[in-house]
Formats: sequence, structure tokens, C-alpha cells
Amino acid sequence: MIRKTFFLLAGIIFLVALGCTRHKVEVAPVEIKPIHITIDVNVKIDRALDDFFSDVDDTEENIDPNPSATE
Repeated sequence: MIRKTFFLLAGIIFLVALGCTRHKVEVAPVEIKPIHITIDVNVKIDRALDDFFSDVDDTEENIDPNPSATE
């Protein structure tokens, strides 16, 4: 009986001692940098090339790939 009481009291003292400790947590400031996405540039270049070569695409649609000989 005395032995159980001793272990119980020792456990309670141990837990109380753990509860009295202090912990300090420092949070470093987080640096946020802007993100540059290159897909915007690629889309702009793709659209510019489509506009530049649109006349070539229009003439390709008007050309008959299989001309029939009427001779």
C-alpha cells in the first residue's frame, strides 16, 4: 500500500513538474516573392504568330489539294 502511494505521488509530482516548464517558440518572418509565369508570354507569342500567319492559313484553305485535270 505504501509502495503504491509512493509511485502515485512520484508520478503526480513528475507531471506537475512537466507542466511548469516554459517553452518559447519563435516564428521567423516568411518572405513572399512574386511568381512570374511564363505561360502568359507563350500564349501572347502564339496569338501574335497566329495573327501574323493568318493570311497564309486563309490561302491554304482556298487552294484545292487535288486539282482535276480537264484536258
